[in-house]
Amino acid sequence: MPDDAPTVGLRVVDSLAAVDAAQWDACALAPGSAGNPFLSHRFLKALEDSKSVGRRTGWQPQYLLAESDDGVLQGAAPLYVKSHSQGEYVFDHGWAQALERAGGRYYPKLQVAVPFTPVPGPRLFARPGPLADSVRDAMIDMLAKIADDNNISSVHATFCTEDEWKRFGARGWLLRLGQQYHWRNDDYRTFDDFLAALSSRKRKAIRKERESVKREGIAIHTLSGDQIRPEHWDAFFAFYMDTGGRKWGTPYLTRSFFDILGATMADKVVLVMAEAEGRPVGGALNLKGDDTLYGRYWGCLESHAFLHFEACYYQAIDYAIAHGLARVEAGAQGDHKIQRGYLPVQTYSAHWIVDASFRHAVDEYLKRERRAVEQEIEGLKQYSPFRKENEG
Repeated sequence: MPDDAPTVGLRVVDSLAAVDAAQWDACALAPGSAGNPFLSHRFLKALEDSKSVGRRTGWQPQYLLAESDDGVLQGAAPLYVKSHSQGEYVFDHGWAQALERAGGRYYPKLQVAVPFTPVPGPRLFARPGPLADSVRDAMIDMLAKIADDNNISSVHATFCTEDEWKRFGARGWLLRLGQQYHWRNDDYRTFDDFLAALSSRKRKAIRKERESVKREGIAIHTLSGDQIRPEHWDAFFAFYMDTGGRKWGTPYLTRSFFDILGATMADKVVLVMAEAEGRPVGGALNLKGDDTLYGRYWGCLESHAFLHFEACYYQAIDYAIAHGLARVEAGAQGDHKIQRGYLPVQTYSAHWIVDASFRHAVDEYLKRERRAVEQEIEGLKQYSPFRKENEG
């Protein structure tokens, strides 16, 4: 820092109730964040207030704050003490087993992330200004120091930005690549404009899937703001618990989380609800940022052909086109997303391993894994549904 720069101190707090919301958002939602709603004070606090994070779920909040000597928040990181590796979407179970087989202890560990949310975005929040880069570097070094000084095996910053990833790497952290599937709005005016960009075969397949949902008499409603009523949250929570319990084993979000989300963030919610003969049968929850629609949760109580694709993917594309959003991020996993216009992109995470010999072993593994991920993404691109030149 320049000699005349204010002093910045670092501390940890265990609740966002101790942090002014406007100051947090001035750092978390600064330019470059794309207005990512998951980073906001109100979203993270909703997780706390609803008991979706805490001792019960093994996600203990320990937010890292960087404050100047005048009391202004200059930076922050969403930090959690973890007693397991669930709800992260960047899988390190193999690392945990390897260290424990060698006689070490992997848990507790530290996670710099938005809980249960594989949405890329900044993880080192910094207020714009001359201190921003030095604050980010100080937070990176403090995260490592907290682990080193407290017998904690590791720190994991997951789904960070590429710029942060490089910054972590420059300070000795291990670097990992992953992949997700995102849809890009190429200035489409209508869904048919999007379809026109696809090969004939893929275009016909999507039309067939959408028509199948209509033939089954499924009514689709896209709700936001004050259109979302308590009965919609009741129905969606039932979807979430049924599908979450079957697919993931541990649904983390409590019923009160959805009430708080509706009360404090309804303007950011895009809720897709599907009804059959007037009864709710399935739905998808999205949140919207400045230029992106983020798909998060899907659930259903009845099986209907292609309903998942309609509610999660096609309705999201419809909404993005209608509202001029640049992207839809459909989250982790699922090669089936490619033929529906969601193409693979790289995601980034950075890892601090305290034990030197274990750090070396993980580093060697990650070098091989990065090459494999890059090759897989290149390979998957050949299955793009978009028309090649001179193709109908």
